[in-house]
Amino acid sequence: MSTSSRRGFVKVAAAGFGFLPLSSLLYAAPGKPAATKRKIVCVGGHPDDPESGCGGSLAKFVRAGHDVTIIYLTTGEAGMPGKSHDEAAAIRKQEAINACKILGTKYIFAGQVDGDTIMDNTWLQKVSQLIANEQPDVVFTHWPLDTHKDHQVASLLAIQTWVRAQQRFQLYFFEVCAGEQTMTFHPTDYIDITDTQEQKRQAVYCHTSQDPPGIYACGHSAMEEFRGRELGVKAGEGFVRMNGRMQGGYVNI
Repeated sequence: MSTSSRRGFVKVAAAGFGFLPLSSLLYAAPGKPAATKRKIVCVGGHPDDPESGCGGSLAKFVRAGHDVTIIYLTTGEAGMPGKSHDEAAAIRKQEAINACKILGTKYIFAGQVDGDTIMDNTWLQKVSQLIANEQPDVVFTHWPLDTHKDHQVASLLAIQTWVRAQQRFQLYFFEVCAGEQTMTFHPTDYIDITDTQEQKRQAVYCHTSQDPPGIYACGHSAMEEFRGRELGVKAGEGFVRMNGRMQGGYVNI
């Protein structure tokens, strides 16, 4: 594709996609009506990932009147040494439910096993159906360059769902434990979470089995401050936007 035709395609693709800046989901322009109610889905590897990665933003979307659903790929079965998978799953599932109550979100547990996640056509179909059932306008998931296999699988399942989706949605990636888990993450978009930072913290602290102070020590306090500095506010969360759209079975970027 020539440079000129490629530029032309990008303009047409953006127009056809009906791109929604994240800010448009939260703030109405002066003199404009409030943002249209949207459906938002977040796909995380384990209980505590969506909360720590973008909990402030999810809470802010709920406050703005949008419907938000968190899909947990696993129930964190392997995350409690000394507990059986069944025992750990029961504890961590309740912790996630408690966190979702604080954020005001719906929750879904996809049914994969912590530490043994699978990326195949069967699971792609299952996760794609879970996402499609929510009819989302926007989906958030892990950045795929991550040292944790489960985070990578959650991300790839969401990406491939986006590629194949009959009802188009926008895809954004969040970060967790930057530099230790999420790698080489350079945001394209930011959300000011100054007014939901404490709500996010309360949601993270629902995950008592996962040492909440340790979660924040894993870079999350620094991430909120640094992304806030980049945005010019007290606290922020950063995201990478997936660009492009499908045309003739191929993703054009």
